[in-house]
Amino acid sequence: MAAPDTAPPTLATEDVVLDAQGLVREYGPVVAVAGIDLTLGPGEFLTVFGPNGAGKSSLLGLLAGSMRPTLGRVSVRGQQLDFGDVSWRRRIGVLSHRGFLYHDLTVTENLRFFGRLFELTDLDRRIPERLAHVGLSDRAGFKVGQLSHGMKQRLALARALLHDPDLVLLDEPFTGLDPSAAAVLRKVLVGLKDGQRTVVMVTHNLGEGLALATRVAIQARGRFVWQGGRDEIDTDSFERFYHEAVEGRR
Repeated sequence: MAAPDTAPPTLATEDVVLDAQGLVREYGPVVAVAGIDLTLGPGEFLTVFGPNGAGKSSLLGLLAGSMRPTLGRVSVRGQQLDFGDVSWRRRIGVLSHRGFLYHDLTVTENLRFFGRLFELTDLDRRIPERLAHVGLSDRAGFKVGQLSHGMKQRLALARALLHDPDLVLLDEPFTGLDPSAAAVLRKVLVGLKDGQRTVVMVTHNLGEGLALATRVAIQARGRFVWQGGRDEIDTDSFERFYHEAVEGRR
């Protein structure tokens, strides 16, 4: 594997979807994110690996706008994240392992509720399209509480994609999935990359994470100790480097 490289790639301004510069997030004396720079273009899929406590979820929170950075800035398609203007939220879709679904509502009712929050006017078209995309057309009338964990994950992804975001953020999407459910989710995520969506995923799953990625980063102690293209990686060397990061030797 190539030597560690913590610098983001250089893209032409018009090709930049996500631009994060100097991101720092502190919780009192604890620094969860320690000066991360990140630039991604259309169709790039960044997988971020790292041990528990590395600051991966905090990084996603900063990119999603759900928490304020102590220092630094985030822009999506040239629009800087501004907590006083929620219009930028339309550019971002988030899939958390928590799902944010209402179990007493049906699959369709859940998507219609979130669609109205985004003031979407064509939900009769969007909802069936998204359900077909994630393989849930036959569950449209089911209450969410009746769905398996894998189906809930796919529905949460349909919710995250309902408003056609430029940037999709995924927090441990494969957690708790059986092999069959993981295969379905993997196919949908490959489609995001092929469809020129920009994706950032944090995961502990080396196999899934490397298979999907066009770019890879290892986060440890709040910073990227390695980032580079997927084609730069020798899997065995990468795994050794990753485990050294987990053990605090990077």
